[in-house]
Amino acid sequence: MDCRPGCGACCVAPSISSPIPGMPAGKAAGERCVQLTADNRCRLFGAAERPDVCAGLRPAPEMCGASTEAALAGLAALEAATRPERPISSPPLEH
Repeated sequence: MDCRPGCGACCVAPSISSPIPGMPAGKAAGERCVQLTADNRCRLFGAAERPDVCAGLRPAPEMCGASTEAALAGLAALEAATRPERPISSPPLEH
């Protein structure tokens, strides 16, 4: 399967914890990547600066669905299902 032209769901829905050019702290889930063009294409596609997590994504019917809206919903659900639990705060150390 090839990417759906102009979709961009994988550049919006998931969080990315690794640095992205222009986003040194990565991006939050649901935040549009700064490298996504107005017509929803990746400026870094094929470039060495593209984060490994992005380069490793491969379009598949299960991820992309039949539309951009389906891809956004499916990726948001996957993001929520795989989000690590918030760390439990530990009490301050006694000195």
